Amino acid sequence: MEKRITEASVLFVSVLKWVFLALGTGALVGLSTAVFLKALEWSMGYAGKFPYFTLLPIGLFLSALIIHYLAPEAEGQGTDRVIEAVHKDEGRIRPLVVPVKLLATVVTLASGGSAGKVGPCAQIGGGLSSFVAGLMKLDSQDRKKLVICGISAGFAAVLGTPIAGAVFGVEVLYVGHILYEVLLPSFIAGVTGYQVASALGITYFHSSLHWAPVFTKTFFSEVIVAGIFFGLCSFLLIEFLRWGKEISERIRIWGPWKGILGGLVLAGLTFAFSTDYSGLGFDTIQSSLQGRQLVWYAFLLKMIFTSITLNFGGSGGIIVPLFFVGATSGSLLGRFFGDIGTFSALGLVSLLAGATNSPIAASILALELFGADLASYAAIACVISFLMTGHRSVLPTQVLAMRKTASMEVEVGKELTQVHPRFRPRERSLLGLLGRRGKVKKKKNRDSKAPS
Repeated sequence: MEKRITEASVLFVSVLKWVFLALGTGALVGLSTAVFLKALEWSMGYAGKFPYFTLLPIGLFLSALIIHYLAPEAEGQGTDRVIEAVHKDEGRIRPLVVPVKLLATVVTLASGGSAGKVGPCAQIGGGLSSFVAGLMKLDSQDRKKLVICGISAGFAAVLGTPIAGAVFGVEVLYVGHILYEVLLPSFIAGVTGYQVASALGITYFHSSLHWAPVFTKTFFSEVIVAGIFFGLCSFLLIEFLRWGKEISERIRIWGPWKGILGGLVLAGLTFAFSTDYSGLGFDTIQSSLQGRQLVWYAFLLKMIFTSITLNFGGSGGIIVPLFFVGATSGSLLGRFFGDIGTFSALGLVSLLAGATNSPIAASILALELFGADLASYAAIACVISFLMTGHRSVLPTQVLAMRKTASMEVEVGKELTQVHPRFRPRERSLLGLLGRRGKVKKKKNRDSKAPS
């Protein structure tokens, strides 16, 4: 009896502790997110007065320069850096990363760079949480938990989706594993961050959507096809980002000069195509969700613009570009199935599921953005996309905790950058059966051609 009372007392104190820590973290991150978004709104409005072909090279140069001299760990997308800090450095993030990331992202997006605002908010939230954990002298385990709360609060506050944000924080660190021990504080931090940001006047893109899904008799089979298609789009986006990084690494010049080079290329592409692929692109996302027809190659152009921006000096996130690619690729698929809006919505969440290996958070995001009618079908598309993407991610520092198929041999427990999948045929699997039939057929062909 005494042991049970002791256990209950310890758990009660632990719950109270994390309620207060999560409330404080959520409020702090919600406030910082509101400041970031207000600064971004003002700067983008001011920068709109100047021609893009001069702003892009200057903006990427300044972003690269700021990061190069002040905080190199603020380079590129934010979420991946926070995941790396949790896995490799016990959640320690230098306080200087917070203002540097905020400034570099504002400069990148205001000048027309193609990036997002979710990753920076996750990195800013993680940096503030790490700073608070240091002030309170928390141990490494509690520091990591608090940093994860910062990720959840940043996601929730910037997108206005508190539950999806909370789950994203505990799902995104590992592929195939959820950190249940951080679930309670992540939920509290996510809801608090969203409420604080909303109270400070932040509005969200999905609040203006007036759209309802259209279901047909063949809709279920179309959702399965869509999940496969969006998984392939996730795969392609990851490869575009990898190719951009390889090209950037081959150009051996000072980092800020790469910003000028990347900015000039982006300016040329913008002149050739459109400004629709610069900046955040929420107008294009909304157009897709409202059923407006776009050029079929819009999702491919966004991949190119984003890869150049993030690999040539720009700073920002990858989540909003994922939404853009998902919505516009869904618009293309929706032309064939006769419902652009519905498949754009499926694409938006499915790309998040596939490219970041977070199918549960993406399914909940569908519920929060588009309602219960579409959510169950979206969950199917999200899981299929997650499986089709394979053992890769736009967040390469994720740690693999599962094999997506028993027919692939992979190194579980390692970062995705260190994982090298190999096909492993099984005796009674469908692939193994097809493989054996192929060998038998080849043997018969060889025997028939042999001289008698």
